[in-house]
Amino acid sequence: MKERAQELKAAARRSPRADEADGESALLAKIAEMSEPDRTMGKRLHAVVKASAPALSPRLWYGMPAYAKDGKVVCFFQSAQKFKTRYSTFGFSDAANLDEDACGRSPTR
Repeated sequence: MKERAQELKAAARRSPRADEADGESALLAKIAEMSEPDRTMGKRLHAVVKASAPALSPRLWYGMPAYAKDGKVVCFFQSAQKFKTRYSTFGFSDAANLDEDACGRSPTR
């Protein structure tokens, strides 16, 4: 929670223009802090996301590398050391809308 509070304070001080560049540098710095093999996996995931979804903005989210669209986090990378777990995780938030069809309808509607 402390990391999230720091992220919000830093975002409030930045201009919207500088937000993406600062977000990417913060994300890359967080990946560089990770131990292996999470560091290598984080770098590869960053390259894949930037190549396949250039519209997503890199940022930190609760101290984890994440990618946002229209200010909402779509996906994130959680290193194993973050919560002292055995495996790293690449997750998606509800904002990702992974279950919508081509017309934008959810299968549950």
